[in-house]
Amino acid sequence: MKIITVKNQTDGANCALDILREKLSQGAKTLGLATGSSPEAFYKALAASDLDLSQVTSINLDEYVGLPKENPQSYHYFMEEHLFRYKSVKEHFLPDGQAVDLHQAARDYDDTIAQYGIDFQILGIGRNGHIGFNEPGTDFSSGTHVVDLTPSTIEANSRFFDKKEDVPTQALSMGIASIMSAKSIVLFAYGKEKAQAIAGMVQGPVMQSLPASVLQKHPDVTIILDQEAASRL
Repeated sequence: MKIITVKNQTDGANCALDILREKLSQGAKTLGLATGSSPEAFYKALAASDLDLSQVTSINLDEYVGLPKENPQSYHYFMEEHLFRYKSVKEHFLPDGQAVDLHQAARDYDDTIAQYGIDFQILGIGRNGHIGFNEPGTDFSSGTHVVDLTPSTIEANSRFFDKKEDVPTQALSMGIASIMSAKSIVLFAYGKEKAQAIAGMVQGPVMQSLPASVLQKHPDVTIILDQEAASRL
């Protein structure tokens, strides 16, 4: 793991943009994208950059179950608002959280990942160490799957909704094996509430109770942190 400590999210976004620029120059064609507050500054920097994404395919990590694409809290909506309205990509894929058969939708998504591969994966990390919506206890060999969100994740995500009761309790998430198949990974973490998870991810044993710890086994991971998130290292 390469760890970069930055002053703020803007500096972190610029670091990640430099890495992406290098990967694109080396032939990267497929981006794995994340949502949430951690990558927002990166998408803002990417939208304002001169990078041409017209021949790039994007594959998102996850989507809530039950939210229509037009819902402002859906990840389809998030990606449109933060990136796709500014930068056109060749194709983009997100899990179908409204599918009648969610398990078939998960298998179909794995087929998409297998077809395109992932050259450059963006990640955030949850307070409990989840990546994507792979909650503690998720098998490291997992593919895309239906997730029952933990109370701590629902609580953390409730800040984006009018009421906690509005937060979906399930999601479709790319699996840990799919994330680990990416050629290169950049993970953002900001704020003191992420410090414990970061310390466990970097310094602790690799264990399913802290899903992000599996990244210790990946050959090309860059962790971009502010001082607070790095405070326990």
